[in-house]
Amino acid sequence: MIASVRGTVLAVRLDAAVIEVGGVGMLVQATPATLAGLRVGAQSTLSTSLVVREDSLTLFGFADADEREVFEVLQTVSGVGPRLALAMLAVHTPDGLRRAVAGEDLAALMRVPGIGRKGAQRIVLELGDRLGAPVPAAGGAPAAASASDDRRDQVVEALVGLGWNARTAGDAVERVLADAPGPVAADEVAGVLRAALRTLGGGHG
Repeated sequence: MIASVRGTVLAVRLDAAVIEVGGVGMLVQATPATLAGLRVGAQSTLSTSLVVREDSLTLFGFADADEREVFEVLQTVSGVGPRLALAMLAVHTPDGLRRAVAGEDLAALMRVPGIGRKGAQRIVLELGDRLGAPVPAAGGAPAAASASDDRRDQVVEALVGLGWNARTAGDAVERVLADAPGPVAADEVAGVLRAALRTLGGGHG
């Protein structure tokens, strides 16, 4: 198994990145939040999970080992393959998933494209406490507001890295945040990024 890759980022796409390792460009599938942390030309390290099929070898990359472990545990649920597991981590952080499963929050799980009520019930039933307990949230409202600004900048920077100019990216993020009910939470960054990508459509500015 390929547990991690480290090398120069050659390209960043909407759903994957190419990282050069020992002269070989490796295509790594990843979530928008993970891809947002990569910069073309920079050295990066990703925890990885190699999924082997009869007709393919697919490498999935994660910001840390915790994400990778959650990704692999999710696939033990019947009906959850690597693509759906990755989609779950695109919508929720590992702790967000732990809270959803522990609290039997079906609505949160159903926010993931491809998961209906029955699928959410099956995930809660089959996972039980196997994801472990979530880390308690820390900090007060002022810190949360400041972090929200930081995460706004992070999403704008990610969009710029994916090919849009700063003004177009900033406008798209502002439109998304204007519809948000409150400050952007830590586990909502990927959601804001995806919503901004939908706002921008397929073309680059």
